[in-house]
Amino acid sequence: MKAAQVHTLRRRQARRHTLLLVGLFTAVLAMMAMRVLLGQYTVTIPDFFRILGGERIPGATFIVMQDKLPRALLGAAAGLAFGIAGALFRSVLRNPLASPDVLGINAGAAAGAVTAMYFLGAAGTGLAWAALAGGIAAACLIAAVSTSLGAGTGRSGIVGERFLLAGIGVAALAQAVVMGLMTRLSTQNVQTAAVWTAGSLNSSTWDRLTLVAVVLVLAVPLAVLVQRSLQPAGLGTELAVGLGSRPGVAQAGALGLGVALAAVATAATGPLAFVALLSTPIAAALHGGKISVLASGAVGALIVVAADMVGAEMLGEARLPAGVITGAIGAPVMLWLLVQLRRGKQS
Repeated sequence: MKAAQVHTLRRRQARRHTLLLVGLFTAVLAMMAMRVLLGQYTVTIPDFFRILGGERIPGATFIVMQDKLPRALLGAAAGLAFGIAGALFRSVLRNPLASPDVLGINAGAAAGAVTAMYFLGAAGTGLAWAALAGGIAAACLIAAVSTSLGAGTGRSGIVGERFLLAGIGVAALAQAVVMGLMTRLSTQNVQTAAVWTAGSLNSSTWDRLTLVAVVLVLAVPLAVLVQRSLQPAGLGTELAVGLGSRPGVAQAGALGLGVALAAVATAATGPLAFVALLSTPIAAALHGGKISVLASGAVGALIVVAADMVGAEMLGEARLPAGVITGAIGAPVMLWLLVQLRRGKQS
């Protein structure tokens, strides 16, 4: 293929990617608008902008500024973080099941939160910081176990199957810690822990939103750069090194960034089940099979805000946390991915 044809093809692909991103983020904004304006308490568009302008409307101002708006913004921010984390994990590990939900990062964050609640009486912001520490600790344990499993095999570095196996084991351990401690919590704390571990936007605050937003401002540009640096690794380690790439460093950086994003999102909202797992294959299908961190993030944001809308506003009196909705959707998708992975190995 001539250089001019390659250049034209790349321009077309870049244009399609841009249009996809515009469409996805427009859908996210539309869903956020629905979440804020509609529901059991509706707000008119003129009143919404009057409230944003500082005017106080009895009842409406409190509901918008302290409940609906931070809830929609935090849902979108957490979904964006989960989606990008899922895309980074899958880009490195080359496995459709490689996501923070399956690998134990979210479960580790939940274990950190419940542990702090039981031993330290943590609540609010303290609970979020404990969850962040738990997610990072889980990632460190997964890396250590994965490395030990590779000792003496001649296959050093990051290996997808090994990392996945270690992650599943750490997830099981973290879930056992959560269940064990919840049996010893007081009745009030058990209810708090149960809602939080299910994944919920009920406790959305501007402080939690600020934490996630700061991380996203720093992490999103890095995620785009890291994904670009991972592209030579797809050609194979030897060829990537020959082209001047450092695949080991790029892979470690991508996983570290994905861990940070998943941990901070879980710290803010609880472990929203399967958001990272769902986002990447949906975005890849829309992008012609290619993984894009920004498209995956937009899909994640759309999933979380829509799940919160359904659980909180569209089921009548049966109000459900967003994590229950995403879990109900994600479980059959995970089974489908398992079947596809099995068929791929047999073919």
